Amino acid sequence: MCGRYATTRSEADLSDLFEAVDLTEGLGPSWNVAPTDPVPIVRVSQRHDARVLDTARWGLVPPWAPDTRGAARMINARSETVATSPAFAPSFARRRCLVPADGWFEWIRDGKQKQAFYMTPADGSGLAFAGIWSPWGPESLLTCSVLTTAAVGGLARVHDRMPLVLPPERWAAWLAGDGDGDPAELVRPMTESELAVIEVRPVGAAVGNVRNNGPHLLDPPVEAKLF
Repeated sequence: MCGRYATTRSEADLSDLFEAVDLTEGLGPSWNVAPTDPVPIVRVSQRHDARVLDTARWGLVPPWAPDTRGAARMINARSETVATSPAFAPSFARRRCLVPADGWFEWIRDGKQKQAFYMTPADGSGLAFAGIWSPWGPESLLTCSVLTTAAVGGLARVHDRMPLVLPPERWAAWLAGDGDGDPAELVRPMTESELAVIEVRPVGAAVGNVRNNGPHLLDPPVEAKLF
């Protein structure tokens, strides 16, 4: 799964990277994104006839849901079932988005202790998670989920699931959201060799508290076991 991640690039940088109109209105960076937090997403807007960088709440709420209380349980959608899930399928067909990220966090338990790890490109470049979005309520609150897939290579030693990462050459097809396209191809995971640029870094325990934020969360701990 993906239950915590970092997204720290400025709105201007993200707008340039994704060639999108910025609608975020000063969202700001976060080194510790948690469920139901506001996050930047890239989607296609019919109103603007362009890609837009927008703000959505992390945890998709289907339009038919009576309230938003279940959002924290809807932060991830499994790529294997997203096309058929009653909650996710309508968004997968027509409301796909990219979720900009610097990397994501997972934990490994060692006895009574848990070691946090941060998965991020070694060269400092950003990532685009495959996402889906949905409006909810009379004010059309934007909500979103991150697709997950089976982890590969060294990433699988930390957790058996990981975000579905999309390379730039697949962004346009993912954002098309026209109901067409082969679902299996859309959710095809990157290969182990393609993901070799992502390294696993141990980080301190402070990231485990959602109230903590800041670049210090990515610092390595004094002592850590890699695996």
